Amino acid sequence: MARAVTLGNGNMLVGLDYRGQVRDLYYPHVGFSNHVSGASGSFVHRIGVYADEQISWLDDADWHITVGSDPETVVGSMHAVNDKLGITLSSVDVVHNEQNVFIRSFTLSNERNEQREVKLFLSQQFRISESRRGDTGYYDPRVNAIVHYKGKNTFLVNAYHGEEQFKEYNIGLFGIEGKEGTFHDAADGKLEQNPIEHGSVDSIIGITAKLKPKGATQIAYWIVCGETMGEAHDLNAYVLKETPEALLRTTQNYWKAWLDKEDGRDLSLFSFEMQMLYKRSLTTIRVHTDNGGAIIASSDTDMLHHGRDTYSYVWPRDAALVAIALDTAGYADVTQQFFRFMTERLERGGYFMHKYRADGCLGSSWHPWIIEGTPEFPIQEDETALVLYALWEHYEKVKDLEFIESLYNPFIEKAADFMTEFIEARLGLPNNSFDLWEEKFGISTYTASAVYGALNAASRFANILGKQEAARTYSAVAQRIQGAIMEHLYDEKLGMFIKHIRAYDNKEDERDMTVDMSSFFGPVYFGVVEVDDPRVRKALQTVEDRLRVDAHTTGYIRYENDTYYTLQETGTPNPWVITTLWRAQYAIKAAETIKGLKEAYDILEWTCNQATKSGVLAEQMHPQTGAHLSTAPLIWSHAEFVVTVDAYIQKHKELSGNKC
Repeated sequence: MARAVTLGNGNMLVGLDYRGQVRDLYYPHVGFSNHVSGASGSFVHRIGVYADEQISWLDDADWHITVGSDPETVVGSMHAVNDKLGITLSSVDVVHNEQNVFIRSFTLSNERNEQREVKLFLSQQFRISESRRGDTGYYDPRVNAIVHYKGKNTFLVNAYHGEEQFKEYNIGLFGIEGKEGTFHDAADGKLEQNPIEHGSVDSIIGITAKLKPKGATQIAYWIVCGETMGEAHDLNAYVLKETPEALLRTTQNYWKAWLDKEDGRDLSLFSFEMQMLYKRSLTTIRVHTDNGGAIIASSDTDMLHHGRDTYSYVWPRDAALVAIALDTAGYADVTQQFFRFMTERLERGGYFMHKYRADGCLGSSWHPWIIEGTPEFPIQEDETALVLYALWEHYEKVKDLEFIESLYNPFIEKAADFMTEFIEARLGLPNNSFDLWEEKFGISTYTASAVYGALNAASRFANILGKQEAARTYSAVAQRIQGAIMEHLYDEKLGMFIKHIRAYDNKEDERDMTVDMSSFFGPVYFGVVEVDDPRVRKALQTVEDRLRVDAHTTGYIRYENDTYYTLQETGTPNPWVITTLWRAQYAIKAAETIKGLKEAYDILEWTCNQATKSGVLAEQMHPQTGAHLSTAPLIWSHAEFVVTVDAYIQKHKELSGNKC
C-alpha cells in the first residue's frame, strides 16, 4: 500500500497509509532507519474503536476513510466514518518542525442520539533499527507512558483526553512464539497491563471517553524520538508544557512561511489544483530531504525494488535532479547541504557509486564488478555527471562563489578529471557504464549527454576560479564528446539518437536501437543539440509514434517494450510521470508563442490528474485505470513537476510580449 501522506522535519519522517495508520517511522535520518515497516511492510500502528461491546479496527471494511493533507503545510488529516458503529473518528497529524515529535489530534464523535461510553485504542508495532531482536517495551511509572527502546533509539508514547492521561495499556510480543500482536487484547475492551516485554515487542494503549448524544471529544496522542531515556523524557515534558495543540499550530505556521517565498513566481497561470500540487510537491520533496543533506528517492517501503529492497536510498541521479528543483524554487540553503553530503561520498577515483544510505554509508546494489569475465566499474556515470551539472545550476541561481570554491578541489576537479579520463578511446565517448534506468551496460545517449553537460559546467567553474588550463581541458573533452555523440549515437534511419552502444575491445560493438525517451530528452536538456535542430524535430515524431500511450490514459513510456511493472493484459508499457514531464519540458523549450505553451500546460494538467487527493505522484501508472504502480510518492516525479512549472512560468514571461 503506497503512502497517502508523508510528514517530517528533516530528522524524522512518518508515513501514513490510506487507512490513516502509521506504516513508516524514520529516525534519526530521513530514509534510515525505518522503525516500523522496514523491508517487510507487514507492521503497522493500528487504530481501533470499542463501542457497543465490539472492537472495530480502521482496516475493517465498515470504515469509510479519507486521508489527505494540507497542500500549504506539512499537516495530514484523516476522516473515518463507521455508520454501523455510529462513530466518526478524525485526526490532524504533524511531525513538529523543530522537535522530533509526531502528534495526532483525534476527534472522536458519537453519531447517535444516546449517551455512550467509547474507547479509542492505539497500537504500536515497532521494529527498532529494522531488526526484530532485542527490543524492549515497558510502562514507565515516572512519566506514566510507554517506552520502546534499543541502542540509541528510544520512543515514548503518550496520550491525553482532556486533563486525564491514558490509564489502560498492555505490552507484549508479536511475530514470534506464535503471537500475532498485543492489539488482540483489545477485543473485549480491557487491557491486561503487562508492564514489560523484550524481543519483538508491541504495545497498546486505551482511552475511555463518555460521549453525549451527537457529542464529540478530543484526544491528543504523540510519539517522541530520542537517543536516550532522558532525551525522550525531556521531549515528553516539552509536549506537555507547550501542549499538542500549540505545537500543531506552530508547525502549520512554519510550513506556510516556508512556502511563502518572495520570488515573483506567478502561479496564477495555473488552475487551483495545479497550484496546490506544486506546493505539495515542494513540501513532499523537503520531507524526503534529510537535514544532513541526503535526498532519498522515496519513503514508501512497501515498494520492494527487485523484490529485495526499498527506494529509501540516495541515488545521486534522482537526488541531483531533485536539488535542481529545489534551487529553481529558491531553496538553496537546503541544496547546499546536499552538495556537501555528496562531496563527502565521492570515491577516491572521482566517481559516485550506485546509491547511498541517508547516514552516508554505501547502499545496496545489483551492479557487478565483473561483467562477462572482465572487471568493470559498477557505476552509472550519469550520476557523477548529474551532481556536477546540478551544482552549476545551483551556482547560476545564487552565485555563492565561496561555497563553490570550497567544493572545487574535493569534488568538482576530481569528478571532472575522472570524466575526462573515463573515455572509450576508439569512439571518443564516455566509457561503458550502467544507464540511468540501471539496466543496460554500455554507452547510452543520455549518459554521454550528461557527461557533456557536466564537463561544460566544470569548465565554467574552473574559468571563474582562474584555473584556465583546466577550463580549456574540460571544454575540449566536452566538445569531442559532443562530436562523438552526433557521429556514433544519432541514427538517421531510426530518426533519433539510439539507446546505447555496448563497446568491446575484441569484437564488434552492439548497438541498441530501442526508442528511449531519455535518448530524445538528454541531448536537448544538456545542450548537445539545439531544440530547433531538424534532427530533434524528426526525433520528436519518432517519440510520438512509438512512446506515446494510446489507452484510457495518455502519457509517455520510458522506452519500447518496457517490462518494469508492466501488466500483460494492458497491451502497453506504463506511462511514467518523469518521461511525460520531459515531453512537456521539450514543448516549453520549443515554444515560440504563448499559444505554443498549451501542449506543456495540458501535460501539467494531465500530471495533476494522476496525483491522489493528498497530492501524491507515483513513478508510473496503469495505462487503463490510472492506478498508481511501483512506488508512491516518487520524489523524482514531484521534482520534475516543480521544474516543469517553473520552466513554464519563465517561458511565459519571455513570450508575454508576443500576442500570437
